[in-house]
Amino acid sequence: MRVPWRRLPRPRTLRARLTVGLVVLLAVSCAAVGVAAVFELNGFLISRLDQQLTEAGNRFAVSLEHKVLPDDHDGDEHGDTRRQSTGTLGARLVDGTVTDAAVVRSEGIQHVPLSAQDKKRLAGIPADGRGHTVRLSALHAYRIVSSRGADGDVLLTGLPLEPVEAAVHRLELVSGIVFGAALTVTGVVGAFWVRWSLRPLSRVAATATRVSELPLASGEVALPPRAPESDPRSEVGQVAGAFNRMLGHVEDALTKRHAGEERLRSFAADASHELRTPVASVRGHAELALLHPGPVPPEIHRALERIAAESSRMGEMVDEMLLLARLDAGRPLERQPVDLTMLVLDAVTDARAAGPEHRWELDLPEEPVSVVGDRHRLHQVVANLLANARLHTPAGTKVTVTLETEDSAAVLHVHDDGPGVPEDVQPGVFERFTRADHRRRADSSGGGAGLGLSIVAAVTEAHGGSVELESRPGSTTFTVRISTG
Repeated sequence: MRVPWRRLPRPRTLRARLTVGLVVLLAVSCAAVGVAAVFELNGFLISRLDQQLTEAGNRFAVSLEHKVLPDDHDGDEHGDTRRQSTGTLGARLVDGTVTDAAVVRSEGIQHVPLSAQDKKRLAGIPADGRGHTVRLSALHAYRIVSSRGADGDVLLTGLPLEPVEAAVHRLELVSGIVFGAALTVTGVVGAFWVRWSLRPLSRVAATATRVSELPLASGEVALPPRAPESDPRSEVGQVAGAFNRMLGHVEDALTKRHAGEERLRSFAADASHELRTPVASVRGHAELALLHPGPVPPEIHRALERIAAESSRMGEMVDEMLLLARLDAGRPLERQPVDLTMLVLDAVTDARAAGPEHRWELDLPEEPVSVVGDRHRLHQVVANLLANARLHTPAGTKVTVTLETEDSAAVLHVHDDGPGVPEDVQPGVFERFTRADHRRRADSSGGGAGLGLSIVAAVTEAHGGSVELESRPGSTTFTVRISTG
């Protein structure tokens, strides 16, 4: 059976990997020591057993040669076989055939019934005077020495391997228990030790996590305290030091970025505020010139009309830029109850009058929907979304405006079945000066300045809400959510 290694759980954290690695290395070392000890003890005990066989000689096997058992002689030349160890095996082979086999028991001599396989194994032992391990069906494992007798026969003497195997198994059991306990203690202590050693790295990770949760896109950012310093000669200390230096560079860059944003925001607000007067003056002079009662050449009249129209458009752009600058600066909006249902109804009515070539549908709830906020700015959000649907879709497009409540929030959907917003424009559709007139409406002659949707996003966020876009050819939906609390 193949083990599915890839399915085995793997440690993910550095702490777990170090602990597992320590335990694995110790386990390999313990296994090597245990295997070496078992093999050494087994070899030592077998050599001692072979030495005992050499010292015992073949006196017991000789007694089998003459068909006289030691218990039948008390003083003859074979009487010393009484001193054989219990379990000693004696066997005699003549012409490769076992003629007799007996074993010494505590109660006397016992003949051993041998199977054909046992006899074959005994006959295969070379008569070289060296010990050989043989397993017999009736006696299990024996260490046997074979030597030639005086009558040309082969005499076998053996001692049981059971004491050796018992000692080896005992060592295996003790080693397994001791090494298992050592691995368990090492795993627990090693886990605490690795955890203690990696505490500075954990602090660095915690600091990095807090930094990653900070809004770094805009505004003033206060970075958390630096990670605690540790021994700079260690790898963890070097990582902590490098991380703190990196945080210092990031903090300097964020400070410079914020200062630049403040300068740019102040410039945009000041420039917009200063431009309002001259733009209004230009527009006023153009309208005054158009009211002149005397004859005016057509070319001059047309030029004055264009001046009035463009100055009006420029004035709207200046007002929008000033509004965005104030929202960026965090200027508070009015906070009063606003009947969002009536506001949406009025905005759709105005849009229907401005774009009669479109099909307008309105879906309002039975109960009025109210939110707390700035009525004028919220009306600007709805009006900008409707103007966006009207200006960037061809005549005959169906625009559906839906207002509903969902999870303590007022949800406004503005849907149209126009050509949709191009995919490459969608990620930055709420950014300033983003225009897609040439993609959504081929016959667009001018369009806005690309600030309408950015005002929608800014005003919605100032009210604690959100705006989303889902668009594909034939279906474009802007969704605005504002809390009703």
